[in-house]
Amino acid sequence: MHELQGKTAFVTGGASGIGFALCRAFAQSGMKVMLADIEIAAMDRAVGSLRDFGRNVRGIQCDVADPDNVERAARAAFDAFGKVHILCNNAGVAAGGGIDHISLDNWRWVIDVNLMGVVYAIKNFLPHMLAHGEGGHIVNTASMAGMINGMGFSPYAASKFAVVSMSEGLALQLRPRGIGVSVLCPHFVRTAIGDSGRNRPGRYGKARPLDPASGAAALVAELARRIEAGLDPAEVAARVLAAIRNDELYIFTHPKMREMVENRFAAIQAAMDRVQS
Repeated sequence: MHELQGKTAFVTGGASGIGFALCRAFAQSGMKVMLADIEIAAMDRAVGSLRDFGRNVRGIQCDVADPDNVERAARAAFDAFGKVHILCNNAGVAAGGGIDHISLDNWRWVIDVNLMGVVYAIKNFLPHMLAHGEGGHIVNTASMAGMINGMGFSPYAASKFAVVSMSEGLALQLRPRGIGVSVLCPHFVRTAIGDSGRNRPGRYGKARPLDPASGAAALVAELARRIEAGLDPAEVAARVLAAIRNDELYIFTHPKMREMVENRFAAIQAAMDRVQS
């Protein structure tokens, strides 16, 4: 999709971080934007900060883990702007994983948001895109954690691997029908994902506090430090816009991660070689 002017984008997790950067970049490109987020106050502030774009930017409260919420938000976008051309499944959360404490509530929450939230949005927006016939593009936010697993037995990594696979499959099926697909795989970016527990619905129970002396606590602290020093979300948004215009499937933001990806692929190739020998 080369021409963005006058088109419409729907962005989940749009009130902060990468999502908000995407909303701003789309609006600056002359697009109409529906910003969806679970946090009403943050959503209102985000929309207010884009007031220069007037009614071309609107907000809707949406819990992407709730299929009824997603359907309602999609209808609001159609009612407000008519046709939607770009869908950014960006909302994401993280929760403790590992083998020392396997919390099913953590797994359900992360999978419901990071994976099923993508499914729910595609279910609602894809038929609409196919019906209006003007083309479109779907951007699914995964992570480098969906390409290389340095996080161990983790619901976050599992969900992001799934998003990568889903995006690859969608791209194969939708390219002949005029709809592009991209999967965004950033490394550390300055976002609030480390504090995503603030939006955890009660149906998933309370997160278990980490033992301050544990290895898990040390890992969380190190991840927080790296996120704080991470890439500016605006740089990520610029890469996404370029990928949409150039119809790129994979969107990477940290070229230094190439070696780790190559190491994983080399291990896979070596295993295949052993079967052939």
